Amino acid sequence: MSTEIEYRSGDATLPQASGPRIIAHVCNDAGGWGAGFVVAVSRRWRQPEAAYRAWHRDRATSGFALGALQLVRVEDELWVANMVGQHGIRKRNRTSKASGDAPVRYEAIDRALASLADEAVALRASVHMPRIGCGLAGGRWDVVEPLVTRNLTGRGVAVTVYDPV
Repeated sequence: MSTEIEYRSGDATLPQASGPRIIAHVCNDAGGWGAGFVVAVSRRWRQPEAAYRAWHRDRATSGFALGALQLVRVEDELWVANMVGQHGIRKRNRTSKASGDAPVRYEAIDRALASLADEAVALRASVHMPRIGCGLAGGRWDVVEPLVTRNLTGRGVAVTVYDPV
């Protein structure tokens, strides 16, 4: 069973659906949390940041790596999926423009989405996200969208992508 990605304007931290829901986003592998979509996540819940920081701190034994997924329950029937799909943090130069190669790692996002699909199917959850990997990670949605389609909607998981208003 395949479904289409639903696109809507709004806040991905306020998923517009009933039943079990997962909010998915991309994190870096450097342990940094504090810019981009995670700011909105941290405004609503403290658990995803605390879990991510502990996961990174214990990375020698925790399974933290590019392509890994961490599911953090934040409310009844609501989880945040920390997906490690960005290598490092993009540096800024003196003119505030991004410099260097984009830190997005599409293969890692693909692996994390495959794990997310398993969790979403088991929980019978819909998935809600911004255009993952396409903000500070520097990715392109025309590359990420097929990964979402293959891994999630291709397995019958309802996905809503939110564009900020």
